[in-house]
Amino acid sequence: MTDIAKSIEKIDWQTVTENMNDNGYAIIPNLISDEDCSELISNYSNSEAYRKTVVMERYRYGLGEYRYFAYPLPPLIQQLREQIYPRLAPIANNWMKVLNIQTTFAATFEELQQLCHANNQTKPTALILKYGPGGFNTLHQDLYGDVYFPMQMVLFLTEPDKDYTGGEFVLTEQIPRAQSKAIVLKPRKGDVLIFTTNFRPVKGAKGYYRVNMKHGVSQLHSGARYTAGVIFHDALS
Repeated sequence: MTDIAKSIEKIDWQTVTENMNDNGYAIIPNLISDEDCSELISNYSNSEAYRKTVVMERYRYGLGEYRYFAYPLPPLIQQLREQIYPRLAPIANNWMKVLNIQTTFAATFEELQQLCHANNQTKPTALILKYGPGGFNTLHQDLYGDVYFPMQMVLFLTEPDKDYTGGEFVLTEQIPRAQSKAIVLKPRKGDVLIFTTNFRPVKGAKGYYRVNMKHGVSQLHSGARYTAGVIFHDALS
């Protein structure tokens, strides 16, 4: 694993903050090295690294497969959780403030994890997802329990239009008293997408209001698509 601590430090976090506030998502380009992408993909077949495998069509989640990592997580995933969470917590706390929600998120990832464990959320939620031709993921939210952090990440491990076609990342916004808005994104291999887990604030004429959001993956036309999901909160035991 390459050490990405310096790369995380060099990210323009002010721009990330602005994009999260304005759009509910932000793309950090080329954060994950080709070597780290290849290592995560090559370890997909190592069953000992995972606590659970989900065949998506069995539960009508879509068409594909994903595997939840077991603790201890791969060092890269653990490093991303620990070092990016403190950058996002102030954004999340501002969201709670403007929406008048009485929730305050801890400054460090360790404190968030302690809160999860105190509420019987002890299972790791980081996962790796695999799609083949025809694969897709239905619109959903990754909550896993009463304690949840309102932002999460996806690491893109394969290159669109080279390793696969189709398979765009889809976000939807359910604007109150209006039709849903779809956002279609196509990050490249090595990019990291940060996005809202379930809702974000939007400023209107009478102050801020809550817009609910879901995410999914459009149908693949060809090839194989791998991503890793980095969710900060743990799941119920």
